[in-house]
Amino acid sequence: MRRRVSLVIALYMLLLCLPGGAAAEEAYERFSMSFFNTFDTIITIIGYAREKAVFEGVTQEARRRFESLHEVFDGYNAYEGVKNLYYMNQQAPKGPVEVDPELMSLLLFCKEAQPHTNGTVNVALGAVLEIWHAFREDAEYDPEGVSPPSMEALREAAKHVDFDQVLLEPETNTVTYLDPYTRIDLGSVAKGYAAQLVGEWMMESGMPSFILSAGGNVVVGDPPLDGRLRWGVGVQDPDGVIFGDPDANMDVLFVSGTSVVTSGDYQRYVVVDGMRYHHIISPDTLMPADTMRAVTIVTKDSGWSDILSTAVFVMPYEAGRVFVDSLEGVEALWVLNDHTVEMTEGLRAMAKSEGATNR
Repeated sequence: MRRRVSLVIALYMLLLCLPGGAAAEEAYERFSMSFFNTFDTIITIIGYAREKAVFEGVTQEARRRFESLHEVFDGYNAYEGVKNLYYMNQQAPKGPVEVDPELMSLLLFCKEAQPHTNGTVNVALGAVLEIWHAFREDAEYDPEGVSPPSMEALREAAKHVDFDQVLLEPETNTVTYLDPYTRIDLGSVAKGYAAQLVGEWMMESGMPSFILSAGGNVVVGDPPLDGRLRWGVGVQDPDGVIFGDPDANMDVLFVSGTSVVTSGDYQRYVVVDGMRYHHIISPDTLMPADTMRAVTIVTKDSGWSDILSTAVFVMPYEAGRVFVDSLEGVEALWVLNDHTVEMTEGLRAMAKSEGATNR
């Protein structure tokens, strides 16, 4: 059966964010809350505020923003009055269609970011990803009655994955698919992009000391107001999740004022005939990428981190290491197929295993 799990789950955040031995700063208290049903994951917010009413006001607005963005970026469901991704995929093949301004902003972000991923991320891969999504959905309910997609069907769909065939007109917020068989899939970026937007708003709110965990996408605000200088973010052991021990950590990263995003082969998958098929598809092979188990990216912008975690996951480690080292302000941790861990030099300074602390 498919398991939808996050690399950094709510329980980790509750445990790792407990005070580190120093007395909490006077007049500030630590609060936490969680909610579900947006972006197919549990979202947890922990923050320090002078009173509970402040925390509740900030988190209620954060939740409202997540719910709104979820509707806009949803590619599988329609919502009354929302010109979202699902609506765009249905209507844009027929001619110019107006979309929500937030959706246009994300599409423009992808248009700018995608060329910097060495061809490893393509939000126009939707025609291929739809085939894999349908397979995983069917396998969830009847794993013995389904077969993996045929390469013939995947290659036929791959004829319609050119993002240049998507005409974006931001002046009017209109989109046109010049190839009517094109489909956009924002799974590689939407959750991280949404977390960044909400996190930026929270930094300007009455509670800038927070950590926001949206599954494998974490946005970290100002340091916790309990004497520590950094928040702790747990990096899960992929095998721990698969074999029923989600509390098993590979490492802990101590950070503030940044984002931590992970892509892994254990987050969404199905098992058919003894083979595990996860959701991260290589644009080159059209199959689930098998180069490693997980990649964690640390950089300022969660949307960029989300794209990069997907990009680096589908690259062989050696190529991914060269790629990450060429990027300014980007650090990475790899969990390879043999369960060994590699890190960039900058990330070593954040890792508990390398002597980093929350001080």
